Amino acid sequence: MAKKFAELQARMTPESRANAERLFQQHLKEMPLHELRKARELSQETLAKTLHVNQAAISRMERRTDMYISTLRNYIRAMGGELEIIATFPEGQVKIENFAN
Repeated sequence: MAKKFAELQARMTPESRANAERLFQQHLKEMPLHELRKARELSQETLAKTLHVNQAAISRMERRTDMYISTLRNYIRAMGGELEIIATFPEGQVKIENFAN
């Protein structure tokens, strides 16, 4: 029989709960486009209407491993966000301004 998540969580050690929370926060910071769209509670159809394309175009976009920065920027803006390009080096991070539009 299935158990309630709250029951399982209550039996976890504080260390296990902290690890689970850390993983959860990491997954929120790193996700594919389709998961980001779902987390924002948007359908492909809704996003397609905002971008004036068909739903199949959104599906293809979400599966691509390479795309124009302008395409990605428009996709993110359609979800209500802004795209930032950041280069990460051992010494720190640098925001690349060439692509800010």
